Amino acid sequence: CCHLPGARGTQLLGAGVPGLVAMFCVPPAGTSPEQVPCFTPQVLGLLVWSLIAATTYHLHAAYGWVMFVSLFFWILTLLFFVTYLLQFHQKFYMIPWPLVLMIYNAVATVLYLTAFVTCSAAVQPTSWRQWDYNRRAAASFFACLTMITYGVSTFFSFRAWKGLGSNAATSQVTDHA
Repeated sequence: CCHLPGARGTQLLGAGVPGLVAMFCVPPAGTSPEQVPCFTPQVLGLLVWSLIAATTYHLHAAYGWVMFVSLFFWILTLLFFVTYLLQFHQKFYMIPWPLVLMIYNAVATVLYLTAFVTCSAAVQPTSWRQWDYNRRAAASFFACLTMITYGVSTFFSFRAWKGLGSNAATSQVTDHA
């Protein structure tokens, strides 16, 4: 659910604070799906790494990978948030931010897919510590949900990057030839 600068629906906060900042706000009524900001990837990612961190993950290399993926994308999302909050994206206008966010969402989807498969395969129902089994199984479930939300974000980021879904009132002519 990462919104792109310049895309339709990114000005939810008004006063020109676009992008990932919109993910942390409540949307106005009557918005389309690609305009709906969501906390979902951040909250689910937080659940994944906190559930794994509450177990003896250091004894299993598979859970180290899950921790890396979930923490890496959680921290990177916070960095994107700060970038947009402080409007650094406007100072570095030569960077194609819509493309960067689309690639970010796609990579997050693929790596969360590997984390989900790894976490699911490493869950052992005969664990000697029942609470570790419960936490690991829940982390696997939330990793799947996080992967799905990043996949949906990739879809909407692609649509925003390509300019799909815009109408005549919001589009601008760039070539007069």
